[in-house]
Amino acid sequence: MCTTCGCGGDGATFHAHPAHDHPHDHPHEHRHAHEQRHAGAHMTLAPEPRLVQIEQDLLARNDRQAAINRATFAGLGVLALNLVSSPGSGKTTLLVKTIERLAGSVPVAVIEGDQQTALDAERIRATGAPALQINTGKGCHLDARMVAQALPALPLSRGGLLLIENVGNLVCPAAFDLGEAHRVVVHAVTEGEDKPLKYPDMFRSADVMLLNKCDLLPHLSFDVAQAEAHARRVNPTLRVFRVSATTGEGMDDWLAWLRAALRLAPLAAAR
Repeated sequence: MCTTCGCGGDGATFHAHPAHDHPHDHPHEHRHAHEQRHAGAHMTLAPEPRLVQIEQDLLARNDRQAAINRATFAGLGVLALNLVSSPGSGKTTLLVKTIERLAGSVPVAVIEGDQQTALDAERIRATGAPALQINTGKGCHLDARMVAQALPALPLSRGGLLLIENVGNLVCPAAFDLGEAHRVVVHAVTEGEDKPLKYPDMFRSADVMLLNKCDLLPHLSFDVAQAEAHARRVNPTLRVFRVSATTGEGMDDWLAWLRAALRLAPLAAAR
């Protein structure tokens, strides 16, 4: 279960190359440990003490595995990034364009997280980069154990890059460290400017925000300055890049940050 909605993660399935798409039936049910109440007023329901203990134990186990993952990445000199967003932000297209621009200079491997299908992993493999699909079934996030189980199936090269595309969800993935060096949140301009305020845990835990789909700004009433102000209100140290995977706008700045982070990865491994 996760700390937010009680979903189970034990039904995850892994698709290595070559992959095929098919629905998976999972015997577990999605249960909520809290009662839904609607009173017309702002209300925060306190979880039961036993549920709190279960959540604490779960996150402690995840953090221990995340520390092992982080040590593994450091030992290999691999830079691991955890990309998070709501559904439809354009994460996969951004990954494809990033991989294409890094081709021939940086070895890249990808872990794709979705509830169902291997469609995104197939898009990544079309670039020539190895990708492994994790289908979480009814689960709403990747966790450190899933990432650890995926690593043996991926070629990780010293000085290389591991991109982990998390399940589209701005709530539950915020609580689960995967062992990444940096968390990158993708915020599309087709969403509201107030997303950072509505989902503060995710934006607070991120190091970088990619404000994506900026090519659509002439057709929208989205206030870029306000969105960035909201994000920095939640996280004053957040790095923000305005990008468009479609036109390439801002991609040079994003890749410059990425290359700088890659140069630091071997230094972290040496410590």
